[in-house]
Amino acid sequence: MGLRHEPLLRESAVLPPVLRVSFGLVAALAALVVVVLGVLYAGHSEPARVDRWIIQPTADSVGPPWRYLALATDFLGEPVGAATLVFAGVTGCLLLRCPRAAVLVVAGAGVTVGTTTLLKSVVGRTIHGDGNLSYPSGHTAFLTAFALTVALLATRRLRLGRSAGTALVLAAALVAGAAMGWAQVALGAHYPTDVLGGWCTALAVVPATAWLVDQVADTRPAVA
Repeated sequence: MGLRHEPLLRESAVLPPVLRVSFGLVAALAALVVVVLGVLYAGHSEPARVDRWIIQPTADSVGPPWRYLALATDFLGEPVGAATLVFAGVTGCLLLRCPRAAVLVVAGAGVTVGTTTLLKSVVGRTIHGDGNLSYPSGHTAFLTAFALTVALLATRRLRLGRSAGTALVLAAALVAGAAMGWAQVALGAHYPTDVLGGWCTALAVVPATAWLVDQVADTRPAVA
């Protein structure tokens, strides 16, 4: 009697179906915020009124020991720190046998950072000199994007429903964005509105990238 080979199931979506509608709306709203802020502050080289209300950006906003914490957080958005996080994320996904999630870790971070780089050139807002393009914050966008991908993987692994999954993903994005955003403002690298723009860029890009990864993966033939 011959052996039967059951077909292997496809890897589940990185953007769970129960979250697609809610995060589609989140992505659309976030994209609108990014555009509105970009139009408002295009070509500006001074903090806006809301920026001054929060804090006057300087290089000496915080002193030790908080400055050390800000520098350590900032490192996570620098090339070496960011590459380390992405490598750890990809390794973790592969160990969990989630290659689709590994693709999202790379694609989500890459597309988000690429989008912020493009927007900086288009908007042209600067801080501390003409050569320092500031809107949106790439550091904030990157760490938020990374947190979003990890939270989406956790939502899938834990099989959370729409409410719990949405809460987990948004909470992860909020914590990561707030931490990096604080560091960027404290170090005088960005205005608070730059940070908001970076956070919203990640919220707009990552769900769209996750959906695209799922669409491409689902068109591939199933492995028997």
